[in-house]
Amino acid sequence: MAGVLQDRIALVTGGGQGLGQAICQRLAAEGCYVVVVDINEQTAIATAVQIAAASGRRTLGLRADVTDEAQVQAAFERTLQEFGRLDICVSNAGILIAEEITEFPAEKWRAVMNVNLFGYFLTAKYAARIMKAQRSGVIIQINSKSGKKGSYKNSAYAASKFGGIGLTQSIALELAEYGVRVNAICPGNILEGTLWTQGETALLKQYARTQGLTEEQVREKYIGQVPMKRACTYEDVCNVLVFLASDQASYMTGQAINVTGGQEMR
Repeated sequence: MAGVLQDRIALVTGGGQGLGQAICQRLAAEGCYVVVVDINEQTAIATAVQIAAASGRRTLGLRADVTDEAQVQAAFERTLQEFGRLDICVSNAGILIAEEITEFPAEKWRAVMNVNLFGYFLTAKYAARIMKAQRSGVIIQINSKSGKKGSYKNSAYAASKFGGIGLTQSIALELAEYGVRVNAICPGNILEGTLWTQGETALLKQYARTQGLTEEQVREKYIGQVPMKRACTYEDVCNVLVFLASDQASYMTGQAINVTGGQEMR
């Protein structure tokens, strides 16, 4: 059976691990040819190989730092060379560093803005060049509930995500006449995801440190804030992403869709 997005070309930044990897896998399952872009070349290629083996479809893994314009441009040019067009671009690459404002190192604050907001700008810029010429395409930013409401001792991330929604709306206005739609997805807390659980920068560790809690108390706190009393999952996000990328959402642009179990309703 043909997928909802059969034979479309999709590029995903931050696609080598975590939510980005899950998005790449889901897009392939829906019929896309996927370009996996990640700052870690090994994970980008490994994810592309895994998807190609599972789907039987040509898949490309590329290294690119989304804060480096030349690398971003090269990734989109390579995509165009290999596939001839671009139908879906998912700006997923992001980082989170949490500190209280009086102790936040300026270079770390700037780094969050650079990846999350400037990186989204560069990704959208080069996607838009291709899609504008085609007069078709979809750009989706993976934002956050922190793009709708301030985040405790997490000012850089929230600022970058608030900015991302403004950028989404502005680009959507520019590109509407060319048949290009631009939307954002604002997930809740994906407590089992790699962003929360893996490495020394895992959010459970960061929030435990900045909020004076144990990691289990952090987990309980964030689940307790959700009316539906469960964490967000990769599948929750991918379900909405597939809809936004499909023709079923053809009259939607400039939107920031909450996937938060009722935690955020604005």
